[in-house]
Order: sequence, then C-alpha cells, then structure tokens
Amino acid sequence: MDCRSIQFCDRKSRIDYHQLQELFRLGAFWAKDRKIEDWEIAIANSEPVITVWDGERLIGFSRATSDGIYRATIWDVVVHPDYRGAGLGRKLVETVLSHPRMNRVERVYLMTTHQQSFYERIGFECNSSTTMVLYNQPIHNSMPTPALQSQESLGA
Repeated sequence: MDCRSIQFCDRKSRIDYHQLQELFRLGAFWAKDRKIEDWEIAIANSEPVITVWDGERLIGFSRATSDGIYRATIWDVVVHPDYRGAGLGRKLVETVLSHPRMNRVERVYLMTTHQQSFYERIGFECNSSTTMVLYNQPIHNSMPTPALQSQESLGA
C-alpha cells in the first residue's frame, strides 16, 4: 500500500461527520449506530482527537480524554478496513499517546473487546484488577436532586 498521501491531523474542525459515521459503520461494530449529534458532543469533550486522511477520505480516527498528568483513556480507535495491516492503527495510537495532553500521563487506559494482542504490541498490559463499569440509567425516583454549587459561587 502506498502511504505517501496519508496524513494525520489533530484539528477537530476538519472532521467530516458524515465520513466519520460511515467509517464507524464499516469498521467498528461497537459504534456503528452512533448519531452525528452525539459524535459532535463526544469530540467537543475529547482532547486529543486524531484523524487519518488519504487525500479527502477519512480512513482513521481516535480520541482520548485526559487530566493531563494522572489518568487518560483512549477511545474509539478505528481504521478503515481497506487500510488495515499497513501499520496505520499503531501509528494512530502512538500519535494519540505522544500528544501533549497524553505524553506525561501516569496511566493510560483503554477498553477493547477483541484487539488485546494489538495493544499489547504497543505496550499496553491487561489490567483486570481496576476495571469497573456503571451502566448509567435515568433516575426515576421522586426525591429531588440537590442543586450543585461551586465553591467559587459560595464565596470560597
């Protein structure tokens, strides 16, 4: 595969959400039904967001969230099926990890269903001792939710 025309980009403004939706429909069983409106929110709240382009065609994507020093999580790593096997997935993850919001973080987490060996080759380790999940459900009780006030608004 000729990879000379492939470019990595960290500008969220370049993202074509229709191409992103199609990329996930083709290459990511876990996210194929996500809506563009939801992608916009997820991307707005993620840093870094890395896209991979072959000319004007979106062929790869990943995003992360991080506090910049202690913890970070990599989300939604996907490479178009036609471009797999050329090292782009590894380069995509390495690009996310080298970003200034990520490169000093003490621990970087990610969840994967079938690609453990891929991530192990990059340096990730299985970590069954700390992973937990809360499936957030709408609250259906009659108790009022206490209002949150920041310390700043309380004069602290």
